[in-house]
Amino acid sequence: MKPRERVAYSAIVDRPALRLPDGARLVVWPIINLEEWEIERPMARQVLPAPTGVPLIPDVPNWSWHEYGMRVGVWRFLAAFDRIGARGTLSINAKVVESYPRVASAAKERGWEFMGHSYVQGPIHKLEDQRATIRQSLDLLQKFTGKRPVGWLGPGLTETYETPELLAEAGVQYIGDWVYDDEPTEIATAKGGLVTLPYTVELNDIPMMIVQHHRADELLKRSTDQFDRLYLESAERAKILSIAIHPYITGAPHRIKYLEAFLDYAKGHPGVVFWTGEEILDWYRKARR
Repeated sequence: MKPRERVAYSAIVDRPALRLPDGARLVVWPIINLEEWEIERPMARQVLPAPTGVPLIPDVPNWSWHEYGMRVGVWRFLAAFDRIGARGTLSINAKVVESYPRVASAAKERGWEFMGHSYVQGPIHKLEDQRATIRQSLDLLQKFTGKRPVGWLGPGLTETYETPELLAEAGVQYIGDWVYDDEPTEIATAKGGLVTLPYTVELNDIPMMIVQHHRADELLKRSTDQFDRLYLESAERAKILSIAIHPYITGAPHRIKYLEAFLDYAKGHPGVVFWTGEEILDWYRKARR
């Protein structure tokens, strides 16, 4: 099915207002992307173009750029969220639990959510057996955490027309690939419904820093601007602000203070809660009844 066959158009102003419990009005959903970049393949992204203009394998400088995030940057993330007493959602390539068990264990110990993100970083379209890779990824994360992931984010938000069916078939209950709303929605699949959560390509450090080449402080400016508007609107209906970060980007020394400043800013407002994707899913299912 094509997207418009899965869900009818819905104007947010025509829907009953959703309400958060206990006087909350805005949910901050932090998504931390942990990826496995295999040196045998072209790198998922490049910070340093190849001198010849043609990507070469092995691509050591760009592989090392990503590796910095797993060795150094991710620990800045963990410290930042520990300081405000919040948990994050890991969008995690399943192979990370094998290649970086120290990192995955630190997140597990803190009770962070593990959200499926394929096995290694690469577009879903290029998988030889999409169904098998989805199941392999979820099975490995379940073995590591003791709990089967309920959420999924495609690498680079990639999906084929059949991906929603394969995810629902594998037990996934929510996805983040459909960045088309401020609120959760439900899409149809031949295997049952899937909830979409409002992931972001706007408060996302890849397009912001690597594609658009903004200064480091753009993260704070854009995040607080988005927060201010959603907080204003949240007086009338529940709002969700997601922020997507990568340890090799926002975990860099010249950027981390802007993430810390945003977390402090959001935390300082009454009625703001930091939730995982699973917590948002559970609330939405109850709120729409």
